Formats: sequence, C-alpha cells, structure tokens
Amino acid sequence: MGRLFGTDGVRGLANRDLTAPLVMDLSVAAARVLGEQGAFKGHRPLAVVGRDPRASGEFLEAAVVAGLASSGVDVLRLGVLPTPAVAHLTHQLDADLGVMLSASHNPAPDNGIKFFDRSGHKLPDELEDRIEARLGEVWDPPIGAGVGRVREAHGAVEQYVAHLLSTVPVSLDGLRVVVDCANGASSDVAPEALRRAGAEVITIGTAPDGLNINAGCGSTHLEALQQAVREHGADVGIANDGDADRCLAVTGSGEIVDGDQIMAILALDLREAGALAADTVVATVMSNLGFKLAMREAGITVVETAVGDRYVLEAMKEGGFGFGGEQSGHVIMLDHATTGDGVLTGLHLLAAMVRRGRPLDELTKVMTRLPQVLINVRDVDKNQAKTSPELAAAVAAAEAELGETGRVLIRPSGTEPMVRVMVEAASESQAQSVAEHLAGVVKTALS
Repeated sequence: MGRLFGTDGVRGLANRDLTAPLVMDLSVAAARVLGEQGAFKGHRPLAVVGRDPRASGEFLEAAVVAGLASSGVDVLRLGVLPTPAVAHLTHQLDADLGVMLSASHNPAPDNGIKFFDRSGHKLPDELEDRIEARLGEVWDPPIGAGVGRVREAHGAVEQYVAHLLSTVPVSLDGLRVVVDCANGASSDVAPEALRRAGAEVITIGTAPDGLNINAGCGSTHLEALQQAVREHGADVGIANDGDADRCLAVTGSGEIVDGDQIMAILALDLREAGALAADTVVATVMSNLGFKLAMREAGITVVETAVGDRYVLEAMKEGGFGFGGEQSGHVIMLDHATTGDGVLTGLHLLAAMVRRGRPLDELTKVMTRLPQVLINVRDVDKNQAKTSPELAAAVAAAEAELGETGRVLIRPSGTEPMVRVMVEAASESQAQSVAEHLAGVVKTALS
C-alpha cells in the first residue's frame, strides 16, 4: 500500500475508504503523536473541528470528536466553515490542533480529513508519517477527569468574517458581484463578507443540502456563474470550491479567469503597494508558461514548486515570501492567512479592480495564456508514472517536437487515483494532439 496521507490530508470515498473507525483512529494517533512531542505540555490540550456541509461530514465529525476526546483532548466544534477559517481559528483560539473534514472540490460521496498545527499550518509530511505509523496501536486511554470535554463554538462565522474584512484596503461600493459558493462551506461566509465590504451581491450555489456540494456549480463548474453574470449585468463573478480554499473568477463579459491570471493581477497590485516580499511569487510547475513570461517581463521572480498548495507554502516560508498559489485557484496571502483562502482572494481581487479603476477584462491582459490541455487518465497505476520507460520515451519525443514553444508535464494525482497529462504548445491543436497521444501512452503503459 502507498502512503495514506496525500498532498491534502487523507481523502477517499466516505464510508468505504474513509470510514468512521479510520477517522477516529487517525484522530487518536494525531493526539498521541502531538502529545508525545510536547505540544500539550503544561496545559490541557484543545482542538477545534470544522467541516464542509457534505452529509458524510456529520458522522465523520462525530468520529473525530470521539477520537480526540477519548485521547484527553478538549474539543470545540466549529460546525460548517471553510478550510481557511478552521486554519485561522485554530491559531486565533489558541488551540493545539485543528481538524477539517472536507474533500474540497470532489463530489459529495467523497470526504477527507486534514490536520493543522497550533499556528494554523498543515502538518508537515514527517508528522503525518508518524501519525500513520501509529494507527491501530494498543494504548492506555485516560479515564475520569482525564478524558476530553466537548462544546460548541459560538460566533465562529462572525470572527472569521471580521478577520477577512480587516484585510480589505478599500470599499467595494459600486461593484455588482455574483458569488457561487458551490453549495459548500462558504455559503454563509462569502456573501456576508462581500456585502459588508460594500459590494452588491447576487448569490448562487448557496443552498447546501449535504448532497449537492460541487454539483454543477462552484470553481469546477463555472457555466452557471458565467450565465448569472451575464443575466444580472454583473461586473464580476467569484467562484469558490466546496471548502472555499480556492477562488476562480468570471469577467463581466463571461470570460473565465483562472488562478494564474488572479495571481498575476494580485502580484502586480501587491508590488505597487510595496507589499510583495522580495518581488517574488511562488507557483507550481502547472502554472501556465504565459504567467511566468508575464512575471519575468514585470521584473517579478517566480519560484517553482511541485503541485500542491502545501509545497507552495513550504517554499514561501523557507524563502520568506508572502505570496503564491496555483493555477487551480489556491492563492496564499501569508500576510493574512496560513493556507489558500478563496473568500480572501476574491475580496482582494475585487479590491484590485477598485484601486486600479479598471474592469477585470482589462486587468487580465497583464498575461497571455498559452494554449494548455490537461487530460486526466483514470484507472491506471499512478505509482508507475515516474518509472515507465515507455512513457519516458514518449515524453522525450513530445518535448523534442514542441521545442522551446511548449512543455509537457506528467503528474500522478496526489488526491485521486489518476495521472494528469498537461501539454502547452504554440497552438491549441498541437497541444490537444500531443496531449491525446501521451494520454493514450499512459493508458496502455500504466494499465
């Protein structure tokens, strides 16, 4: 078996891969590992637990709470909140551990669990490995007064919204915004924050029923947002995913604005405000070549990392940089958050429009996206992606064909059982042709 933890915690089909006993065992193991390394020394430990609104989160939350409390950890239940809100409140409430139950942009039957340390950052790989190694161990649990106590949090949404508003440099008065919350964790938070920041807000995807999260809405299905922006004559559309750690946008004319374009706009805005540390942006290898060329032309350095917002964050902390993100819409603003925050990103994108006095259509012209084709190849052995000689030969041939006008990236998914094939080229047709060929090789070589 491979590593249980992926790039974003442990994720899988709820009640099949991600079961209540597994989640409880993970919670016990996390409490024991943190306790043994001294994280709880000298005080009674406290954990905060949040979730997105998918139905399985209800019983998985109960399992997390049972695991933590049975390990002697007091638990504060935050209820339904975005992932970045749980990360922020872990630190704000002086908790020793934060736990979020979500499968992000995945469909409702999936779920996941991730842990945050007391500073609100995701646990490093080394700690996750230690937690995984302790699963199923026989141990001596506390009794009597040693068991953890459980209580509900009050005012968590208000606390988080107040934090978001404290970061916005200008009023959004005069902007008409459509926000799509993916029937997910930001359904209350995002409209409230946007309204209180001054925008006129129209909402879609804000009626979660536990089963409709990410279903035809949110940052992975932008068609509804495009239609709503046009119908309401809005200036801009903002889309989150199920746990609201991502933000994508739609211009007033209905054009999609991806994470690379958002990063380019915000990087220039931050530098103009003197707030872009070392004039550097951290991005992943998936960022469009057009983004990197635009940053180079603007005199902004781009530091590249592996795919995954945790790796972006690691590079940011190591280099002392404050801004980075992914093409998928994870944008990290370390001055205000410890992880990608879709609501925060949307607020600052709108603030950039106000400060520059220009519509989003014009701001996106800061970069030109090269044609990029991404094909997800499912039902293959993703662990062979880096070792298959047949695939390596096909990639080498494709790179020779593309030359300096394009690139190839073959990447096993960190959260799903598939291999992603990405090709950039000078033309859409060439990118599509090369990507389809390589996807076929992946299917045959890794089956």
